[in-house]
Amino acid sequence: MGRIFKVLLFLILLGFIGLVGYAYLGDLSPSQSDLREPVTLDVN
Repeated sequence: MGRIFKVLLFLILLGFIGLVGYAYLGDLSPSQSDLREPVTLDVN
């Protein structure tokens, strides 16, 4: 029974390390693009 808990703890720790590694090294930045749209101003 103790062996199952050790394996489970190891898998949880491994998953946490993988998640932290992906958060730091993964490309999570949004893509950027220029947007131009003409605007008519009513000055009267």
